[in-house]
Amino acid sequence: MTKQPEAIYLKDYQVPAFLIDHTELRFELEASRTLVKARLTMRCNPDSHQKTRVLELQGDKALRLCRVSVNDQVLNEQDYKRHDQGLEISHVPDEFILETVVEIDPDQNTALEGLYRSDGIYCTQCEAEGFRRITFYLDRPDVMSIFSTTIEADKTAYPVMLSNGNPVAQGEADDGRHWITWEDPHPKPAYLFALVAGDLKRVEDQYTTSGGRDVALHIYAANKDLNKLDYAMQSLKNAMRWDEEVYGREYDLDIFMIVAVDFFNMGAMENKGLNVFNTSCVLASPDTTTDLGFQRVEGVVAHEYFHNWSGNRVTCRDWFQLSLKEGFTVFRDSEFSADLNSPTVKRVEDVTVLRTAQFAEDAGPMAHPILPASFIEIANFYTMTIYEKGAEVVRMIHTLLGADAFRQGSDLYFSRHDGQAVTTEDFVKAMEDASGRDLTQFRNWYHQAGTPVLAVSDEFDAASQTYRLTVAQSCPATPGQAIKAAYHIPVAIGLLDSEGEDLVLPNGKTTQVLELHDSEQTFEFTGITEKPVPSLLRGFSAPVKLHYPYTRDNLTFLMSHDSDGFNRWEAAQKLAVNILQALIEDFQHGRELVLDSQLGDAFKVVLANVDLDKAMVAKVLSLPSEAYISELSDVIDVDAIHTVRQFVRQQLALQLEAEFVASYQACTLEDIYSPDAASIARRSLRNVCLSYLMETGKQDFLELALKQFHEANNMTDSQAALYIVVHSGYQKAGEVILDQFYQRWSDEPLVVNQWLSVQASNPQAGVLTHVEALMNHEAFNMRNPNKVRSLIASFCAQNPVNFHAIDGSGYRFLADQIIVLNKLNPQIASRLVTPLTRWKRYSADRQGLMRKELQRITDSGDLSRDVFEVVSKSLA
Repeated sequence: MTKQPEAIYLKDYQVPAFLIDHTELRFELEASRTLVKARLTMRCNPDSHQKTRVLELQGDKALRLCRVSVNDQVLNEQDYKRHDQGLEISHVPDEFILETVVEIDPDQNTALEGLYRSDGIYCTQCEAEGFRRITFYLDRPDVMSIFSTTIEADKTAYPVMLSNGNPVAQGEADDGRHWITWEDPHPKPAYLFALVAGDLKRVEDQYTTSGGRDVALHIYAANKDLNKLDYAMQSLKNAMRWDEEVYGREYDLDIFMIVAVDFFNMGAMENKGLNVFNTSCVLASPDTTTDLGFQRVEGVVAHEYFHNWSGNRVTCRDWFQLSLKEGFTVFRDSEFSADLNSPTVKRVEDVTVLRTAQFAEDAGPMAHPILPASFIEIANFYTMTIYEKGAEVVRMIHTLLGADAFRQGSDLYFSRHDGQAVTTEDFVKAMEDASGRDLTQFRNWYHQAGTPVLAVSDEFDAASQTYRLTVAQSCPATPGQAIKAAYHIPVAIGLLDSEGEDLVLPNGKTTQVLELHDSEQTFEFTGITEKPVPSLLRGFSAPVKLHYPYTRDNLTFLMSHDSDGFNRWEAAQKLAVNILQALIEDFQHGRELVLDSQLGDAFKVVLANVDLDKAMVAKVLSLPSEAYISELSDVIDVDAIHTVRQFVRQQLALQLEAEFVASYQACTLEDIYSPDAASIARRSLRNVCLSYLMETGKQDFLELALKQFHEANNMTDSQAALYIVVHSGYQKAGEVILDQFYQRWSDEPLVVNQWLSVQASNPQAGVLTHVEALMNHEAFNMRNPNKVRSLIASFCAQNPVNFHAIDGSGYRFLADQIIVLNKLNPQIASRLVTPLTRWKRYSADRQGLMRKELQRITDSGDLSRDVFEVVSKSLA
C-alpha cells in the first residue's frame, strides 16, 4: 500500500541548520542527459539549535547522483544516505565546500518543474520546490545565496543561454559548443533561480531609472513572434516608472530580461532579473490578441516586475507566507492597471473574479486562511485566496491607513527587511509602526478562512433627524475552523437624498469609512432631514457578502444616481440577481416565466446616458454569470440557472432591440486598432450589444455578426463574433466560420487556444462529444498546459450546463483527464479537480455522481501529492 503524503505545519517551522553563502552551478546541457555540477559554500547556522552535524539536502528521486564531495574529499556510498526526498551527510564540519554532480533528463520532465525541455527550449520553473529537481540543495525560501551560473550547450541549437544577474564571461568550448557565466550579486532563495537556453531572438530597449542608471531591457521569443513584443516592452517601462513614482522603488541590476515560452504551468515567474513568461502573458498584436489579452499582458508584466521588490528583495521566510509577496504584488499590479485605465472598470473586474472564484473557494473543502496553518503540497496553495483575497487584505490596510501612511509603511517594510526572508507579521508590523495604528484585530484576516457576511439594517428618526445604520458580522464555519473571531472591517458608505445627491458626512466628505470591530455595531448620523438611501460598501471596501433589504426601486435609483461608479454597477447586479432568483424559483415550481419590466427599463436608461463610460455601460448590461448566481444559491440548480438566464437575455434583447442596434452602430470600428481605454470601451459595448441582438433569433443579426467576423481588423471583434455565432446555436454558420478561423490562424498557438475555448464553452447540447473529438485534433497537446486549460478546463469550468449533465458524462470525462495528467503534470491535474470539489453544493443525484468520480480518481493508483491533497480533502 502506498504511504499517504503527510501534512506540513507552520507551527513546526525551524530555522535552517545550515546556510549557503555562495552557489556555483555548471550546466552541461543535453536533452536526455544534462550534467549539473554544484559547488556550495556552506556553514552551520548560528541561529539554529540543532546539535548534530547532519546535513539534509532536498533532491528529487529522479536525480542520478554521480559524485559528492566535502572539502574536495570524495565521499563513498557509506558516507551518505540517499533517499527519495534527498541526501543526508553526517558529521560535516562547521564550514565546508560541498560539491555534487548529478544527471537529469529534461526531455522526460513533463511536470514542467525544475529544468525541462519543450519545443526545443530549455527552461526552468523552480517556484515553489522545483529546484530540487535540478540538484541537491537546501530548497527553502529562507536559505538565500549568491549565485554564479555557467551554462554550456551546442552553439547552433542553443545560441542564447540566459540565467539570473549579469553576464560576466563567455567563450567557445569543444565540438561546436559554447558557454556563458552569469553572476547575480543579490542573495536569493533557490526558487528564484532561472535558466533558459534556445534558438531565441530578442527585442531591446533601455530604461533610465530616476537615479540615473541605464538598464538594458531584453525580451526574448521565437523569431516568428518578435513582432508581438512591443506592447510588453512598453508595459515593462510603464511599470518601472510607476513603481518609482508610487513606491519609490528602482531596479537594481544592469539588465532585465523576459523570455516567452509556450509550455509553462503558470502565467509567469519573477525569477530575479530573468522573468519567464507563458506566451499568453507576453505576446500581443492586434491581429492575434484580444483586448483582454492586451490587458493581461500589461498586468502580468507589471506584476512580475513589481515582484523585484515585493518578493525578491524581500522574500518569504517559508511557503506559509506566500501571500506576503503575492497578495501585496497583486494589489500593486491592480493599482497600476487602474491608474493606466479605468479605476472603476478595473475594480469591477477584480471583484467579479473574487466573488465567483475566491468566494467559492472559501465555501469549499480547500478553504484556507491567507496564512494557512498546514499543507500537503504547496503547489495547491497558489490559490485565489492567497492572491486575490490576499490583495484585498492589503487593500483594506491601505483603506484604513490612507495612501500616505500606507506608503510610509511600505517604505519602512522595504528598508527594514531588504535582503531578508520574512513573514506576513513583519509586513503588518511595519504598517503599524509607520502609521501608529493598532492592527491587532485586523490580523484575524490572516488567520481565519471564509467569507464574512455583513447584515445591515437601518432606521430613521425624523424627530431627532438621526439616521442609524446597524451592521452585524458573521463568518461561516470552514474546515478546521468552526468558530470565528470578529474581524476589523472597513465599510465605506455614502448616503443619498431623494434627489440622488450625496449627503456630506461627519468626516466632511461624501464617502466615509466606518470601522466595524464588534459582532454588531450601530453608527449614527445626525442632521439628516429625510431618510436617505444608503450606498454601502463603496468601492467594495472589504471582501465580504453584504445583505441589506434594498427594494427594486432602491436599486434602480442607485443605478441612476450613485456617485460611486462601482456601486452603480453593483446596484445593477443586485437588481438582476433579485429578478433572476425570483424567476429561478418560478421555473422550479413550473410557473410561467415573466420578466419584470423594471430591469429592461433600467437598462434602457443606462443605454441612453451618453455621459457614462462605455466600458461601465457594457459591465452594467452584462447579467451576473451562471457561476456567480450559483454561488448565491443554497443548492445549485444548473439547469434552472441556465434556462432562466437565457430567458432574461432573450426578453431584454426583444424589449431593447432598437436601443441595442443604436448603441452597436454608435460604437463604430476604428481604422487603426488601439488598446487604449476608450477604444476598448467602445469594442466592449459594441460586442455586448451584438450578443443581445443575436438572442432575438433574427437572420439580420446573424448576418451582422458574420459581417463583423469577416471585416474585423482586430482579434477582439473577430473572436467576439465567432463566440456569439457559435454559442447562439447557429450550427451550420458556426461550423463554417470555425473552420475559416482555424485555417487562417492555425500557425498561431495562442489564437488556436481561443478557437478551442470557444468550442469547449459552447452551451449547446452534445458539446462533450465534440470536445472529446478535439482531444485528437492536431491543435491539441496534453503535455501543453495552455492547451489543457483551453479545452478541458474551459469545458469543465465555463460550460456548466454541459459539464453538469445529469447523466454524469461531464464528471467522468474530467476524472479521466485528471487520472492521465496525474502522471504527466500533477500541478495541472490538481487544479483541474476544482469543479468536482464543490459536489456538496448540488442536488443529491449530482452529488452522488461527482463523489463517485472523486473516489475513482482516489482508486486509480499512485496519486501525486498535488492530486491526493485536493481529492482527499474533497471526500472528507
